[in-house]
Amino acid sequence: MKRILLSAAATALLLTPLACNFDQLLAEKVMVGTLLSTPDVDVSLYAMAGGDAGTLPDGGVPEEERLTIPGQTAAFVFFATRNGEQGTPEPVADATVRIEVQNGSPIALDNKGVGTYSATSAFGDETGVKYQNGATYNFVAVHDGNSHVGQVKDAPALERIAALHPAGGYVRHIANQGLTLTRPANGGKERTLGFVTVVPVDTNGEKGQPTYTNIPKEPLDFLQLVTSTGEWQRESLPIPGSAFPQKDSNYLVIFQTAQLGGPQSDNLFAGSTILVGTADLGLVHTIE
Repeated sequence: MKRILLSAAATALLLTPLACNFDQLLAEKVMVGTLLSTPDVDVSLYAMAGGDAGTLPDGGVPEEERLTIPGQTAAFVFFATRNGEQGTPEPVADATVRIEVQNGSPIALDNKGVGTYSATSAFGDETGVKYQNGATYNFVAVHDGNSHVGQVKDAPALERIAALHPAGGYVRHIANQGLTLTRPANGGKERTLGFVTVVPVDTNGEKGQPTYTNIPKEPLDFLQLVTSTGEWQRESLPIPGSAFPQKDSNYLVIFQTAQLGGPQSDNLFAGSTILVGTADLGLVHTIE
């Protein structure tokens, strides 16, 4: 399956010659890179209790009491050579990887092994990985003295989803029932990619494992984005009921808008996939 994905990426790019050059089609090194940011979320403890203070201990929680669920900006790179066995990319474990952004200092990514490199910082941390609307990001992997560069231009601004921001400050939703989000009108312009993740959150603001996501799960799965972006550019975003399995529970719905980029240097394979994006978030409280 991994070999099929790589072949599909190359075929699509052969049909769109302006997207790459011949050297990139033959390049041995391939990169998957993401820089995704989620903001801090300030929610009411009253909202997290479903707005029914009468059911809470000691007479309930004052509506003005707030809880901040911390956001983060996370960068990830998978770097490999395409000369692996049976056409499967072979991870490059000894590269030096960094992210460069205009008017900012380069950010070094930690080597996590098996060709993966990453760095995470708190949202708004001026010294760590930082997200800037409209910026151009370069993902640079240095190996054997050669720099391999992937690039994303014009990092997108936050795309606000109206359904996640009702007047009451949170969404009351029936457990195990699907929820559909609608992206705002785009004036006929091509949409950025849109990803949805649902994460349970407890009353202390601690996040659990996602109950749903349409983000590719493995580095090589991201190569599908080169040939099938339409799946992630739809106006309507259906979330299955299984994303909200428990009643009287809280779930953070994260809508990530991301710009798709690709190789900048000639020595990086044309099918390399680079994503940079930011997120809108909303709190869902489930009822029967």
